[in-house]
Formats: sequence, C-alpha cells, structure tokens
Amino acid sequence: MKNWEDDDSEICSSANDYNDALEVCEILGLPLHSVNFSNEYWDKVFAHFLEEYKAGRTPNPDVLCNREIKFKAFLDYALQLGVSKIATGHYANVKETPSGFQLLKGIDRNKDQSYFLYMLSKKPLSKSTFPIGKIKKQEVRKLAKKAGLPIAEKKDSTGICFIGERNFRQFIERYLPEQPGDIVSNEGKKVGTHNGLMYYTIGQRKGLGIGGGHGKSNLPWYVIEKIMDKNILIVCQGNDHPLLYSNIITASQLHWISGAAPDEGKQLAAKIRYRQKDKICRIEPVNGDSAIIYFDEPVFAAAPGQSVVLYDGEICLGGGIIEPYVN
Repeated sequence: MKNWEDDDSEICSSANDYNDALEVCEILGLPLHSVNFSNEYWDKVFAHFLEEYKAGRTPNPDVLCNREIKFKAFLDYALQLGVSKIATGHYANVKETPSGFQLLKGIDRNKDQSYFLYMLSKKPLSKSTFPIGKIKKQEVRKLAKKAGLPIAEKKDSTGICFIGERNFRQFIERYLPEQPGDIVSNEGKKVGTHNGLMYYTIGQRKGLGIGGGHGKSNLPWYVIEKIMDKNILIVCQGNDHPLLYSNIITASQLHWISGAAPDEGKQLAAKIRYRQKDKICRIEPVNGDSAIIYFDEPVFAAAPGQSVVLYDGEICLGGGIIEPYVN
C-alpha cells in the first residue's frame, strides 16, 4: 500500500518497503498485491494536516490515516479481493462481545498503538485482526528471525509517515512559507524571534533558539501559547511552570467506538499523547460531540489539535480532539 508519492529527497522510500514486502511474500509463499492510495491520502489526510498547521494547531495525521486509509480505503480494497478480514501490524487487540467489537490495548505497553486507532468504529474492527497485539516487540523480532525474514532487524519506523527521517521544518516549508514573528515571555518581555507559529507546538522546548539567559534564571524555555492574530509565540521558563499544566481540557469531535458515550462522572483514564501514562479523569459532555475532561492530576502541555484518548481499563472507548480550554 502506497500512500505518498516519493521524491528525490525521500530517505525511506516506498520502493524499499515494496522490496521488503516482496521478499517476505516470496519466503512465505504468499501473493503480493500493490495498491496506490496517494490521492486519497492527500485529500483525506494531508490537506487536513496542512489546514490544522495553518491554524496554529498540532494535528495527528496517523490517527486520520488509520480511519480514512488503512481501515477504510484499504479495507474496502481488501474485501473486494474476497478476504474476510485484514491483518495489520498494530500493537492492539480486538475483542468480540455480545454488544459488538471492542478495541483493547496491546500487551506490549511500550508499543501499544490503541491511541492511534480510537477513531475506528465497530464495523472496521469486526473486519480486522492484530496478530502481534498479544506479544511483545522482542518476540516479534524473534519470530521474524526464526522464519528467516529479511526485515527481522529492520529499524522501527518513527515520526510522521510522509516525512520519514527528514527535517520536519524543512518539509513543512515546502507547503507553508515562513512567517517570522516575536517570541514573548509570559511576563511580556520579547526574548527572541520565530520563523512561523506552525513550526512549534505547546510544550516544545527544543528549537526555540533562545537560551536561559534571557530570563530570570538559566532554566529552559517552553512554548505555552500561540497568539495567531498577532503572530506571537508565548513561552515560559522551567518544565514545572504552572502555565504548562492543566487539570481541565476541552475535547471536540468526540468519537465512541461502541457508539455510545460512557456514563457521565464515571472514572476513566486518558492519554493526551502517545506512550503517555494513563491519567485518571472524568468527563462532562457539552454540546453534542464535545466534552470537558477533568483530571485528578495536572497534565503537561495539552496541545490543541492533538488527540485525547479515553480508556476504561484495557478498553479503548474512543476520544476526541483537544481544544483550548476557556474558563
């Protein structure tokens, strides 16, 4: 499955992935089908990605890719071939219950990818299986090595799929030109300049280009806010600064895998970023597909545009998109 048209600067090209898949299929005696969803990816995922960055938000394209491409376009393609289910390499699990299909966390907590699958519904889950969801990463590599697969020691993929190992800022500059502006401390003092608000996210420390000496101490600076209409980046010093933390966030575009929201006030757990430890919370529905989420302990740097994913124990219930909280 190809979702992005390569260019001359591509570091991890789809051609390499295709050759790896071809070798694996030859060893296992399986046919290889190739399909190109680059147009669908651009329309359904990448265009949204750019619009969100223009708006100063931090989108998660992998979540949208799963819903629109892997478990929609690709699933439809596979079903037309006559298969009953698709198998993917996600570290997650599916469980069938009398009320339908549930999405569960993967056994390997360090690799659990249920966070990226929360936008799925019961229908695609009923047509999917995750074979490695019940084993850990090191066991997967052992099985691949035992089978003589050339990808047994292949490096894990990281980062946004269409960017690969390239520099994020250099990639984004192709589509969103620089818009320089001021970096201002939470106390109102100009401490530097930025090249464009779209290059930064809430909680970011690296790449600000300002040393600790600009403030009252040598503590590092962190992004806490983007003022879009004035093109100003607001920062504070120290990772324990209270402006970086919140007990309350607002979520929009809520999606519940079961089709129904959990009971109001029920104790749940949430992640506001991948691999984050579960944070105990409760939700208060507002205005249909939105909710206010209350955390027992403050969460660090909730970035608008990112996903907040909710759990009841091992069960991934669904989630929504983080919005700026207005008291």
